[in-house]
Amino acid sequence: MHLCTFEHAGQPQIGLVRGKDLITLADKLVGGDGPDAPAPLRLSSHQPMIDLITHWATWKPQVAALLADAQADFTLDEVHLLAPIPRPGKALAIGLNYLEHVNESIVGESRTVPEHQIWFPKLANAIHAPFDDIVLPRISQMTDYEAEMVAVIGQRCRHVPRERAHEVVFGYAVGNDVSVRDIQKRTSQWTLGKSFDTHAPFGPWITTADEVGDPHALEMRCWVNGELRQHSNTRLMMHTVWDQIAQLTQVMTLEPGDLIFTGTCSGVGAAFNPPKFLRSGDTVRVEIENLGAIVAHCVDEAPADRA
Repeated sequence: MHLCTFEHAGQPQIGLVRGKDLITLADKLVGGDGPDAPAPLRLSSHQPMIDLITHWATWKPQVAALLADAQADFTLDEVHLLAPIPRPGKALAIGLNYLEHVNESIVGESRTVPEHQIWFPKLANAIHAPFDDIVLPRISQMTDYEAEMVAVIGQRCRHVPRERAHEVVFGYAVGNDVSVRDIQKRTSQWTLGKSFDTHAPFGPWITTADEVGDPHALEMRCWVNGELRQHSNTRLMMHTVWDQIAQLTQVMTLEPGDLIFTGTCSGVGAAFNPPKFLRSGDTVRVEIENLGAIVAHCVDEAPADRA
């Protein structure tokens, strides 16, 4: 199933995507029986998508019934898609997880293939809608794109063994780990260069894990202005999604709705000679097999007196 967050007439809602149609879910899903059963899913919920994910075992049969029989409430053309989870508790990203990207990144630098997983946060202000503009910051001319698959955590978990990591994934989405290279490389900590406003678009919806099958067998592509810049397959990750979850949960508790940006492949703008960084007017499209595509136009940040 494909689950999205969208806005219509100024009101954020969550919905079920069926082809080009949308079925709203809030106020249609009723709680179960017993003291631990969730309350009915309401439009007024602060984080309805996280509520849906948290209580998916209760609501999945109801959502499946709506998918089969419910009349559409909107078409995709009638709504504004938002990030599927507009304010995740955590958005974590792994660096240098495809060997070809490692090789293109270490040219001219005294680095080798990393011995351990490299992690950094994409802070909540960076989370962005799948078709909204990417803002190029005033302080840099080195904004770059990174096509990535995003894994969405489905349950609270800690110390998850690799062989059971698939059990805690709710679904997957398409992401772009937008990166401001000069700010990123000023220090060994990448947080600032990875967390500018609008620099973590993802979506267009969450595809539930049962529809994806093996997440390590998906074609991934990125175009800039129609030019194919990145093309790889998720099977080429050096650290699989399961490896990533096993590592992260040794350190922290993951919660429903947390995001994992699982790494990018070769072909980023910084690797070209000369580099091909994003400029105002550029269009970036990231597409992953079975998950859909996200598209963003690039615009310059407003001058200081207009911010």
